[in-house]
Amino acid sequence: MSCCLEFLTTLGAIVLLYFLYECLKSPVKLLYYQWLEREKKLPPLTDKYGKWAAITGSTDGIGKAYSRELARKGFNIVLIARNEEKLKQTAKEIEQDFGVEVSTIKADFSHGAVIYDKLFQDLEKRPIRLFVNNVGIGHNPPGIIPIYDAQHLWDMIHVNIAAVTQLSRHFVNLWLRQGVTGCLVNVSSILEMQPCPYGSVYGATKAYIASFTKALQLEVESFGITVQLLSPAGVRTKINKYSSWLLKGNLIVPSPEDYAKWAVNTLGKTRSSTGYFWHGIQTTVLKLIPTRWRSELIIKLAKITVDDTTNINEDDIRRKYGLSQKL
Repeated sequence: MSCCLEFLTTLGAIVLLYFLYECLKSPVKLLYYQWLEREKKLPPLTDKYGKWAAITGSTDGIGKAYSRELARKGFNIVLIARNEEKLKQTAKEIEQDFGVEVSTIKADFSHGAVIYDKLFQDLEKRPIRLFVNNVGIGHNPPGIIPIYDAQHLWDMIHVNIAAVTQLSRHFVNLWLRQGVTGCLVNVSSILEMQPCPYGSVYGATKAYIASFTKALQLEVESFGITVQLLSPAGVRTKINKYSSWLLKGNLIVPSPEDYAKWAVNTLGKTRSSTGYFWHGIQTTVLKLIPTRWRSELIIKLAKITVDDTTNINEDDIRRKYGLSQKL
């Protein structure tokens, strides 16, 4: 009996240590790379990935901040977004602030398959070996699925799923044909970890990105191609405009600029990262909670942080659909 108890205790300790390692390696590595950056001990990314990087959704939020951080590190930048005025303004700012070359490509990913032939032709005009799949749209405001029209859901599928799939395929194929190393960064979300009530389609698209990226890593790493999954929690961007609390920001909801400074330091070093130390801590805490309870927690947090709860409040929904009692 004592031998059995000793075996189970040892096994439990091993499982616990492995769990803690898996949970804490992201925030620990983030601190380590941040220290290396501060001590100027990180090798230049341009030595590994050349001089050109491209980012989708690069005129706002994380995409814009990430573009600026890469420019700070010496990359020439290809900005990809749908608003031509914002593209021109962002390009001008980056050129003036960092003295690098900036190209722009106008592309609206919500239009689906018709945009890609021209987009691929434009992308091949530059020797891009670092590509960031950042573009995404969310549910604003959050709510149950019937409040969104069919076009909004198709747009989300085209932007959040099709773009990362087609652009990843394009660059892997291109780099294999050229025989060069390259790095893909696919931006997902902490919401990939569990079903996301009141953001069901958005959460599902992020779960797709996570699964797709982890499989792609195993397919191409032996060819010198790095694929990183970046899974941020809340960042102070317009995708969260439904919540004045999120837009105020705090220690766990950083500005895009603060987030990008941490996230860029992980490039080429980790397969997966939250990109920000305190997001790594949040992920660790969430992993301690059973999946079903995480989804319940999302419901409770939504009712606290969302400004307009009309589309998530059960009584309001019942009134909207004329339901007097539970079916």
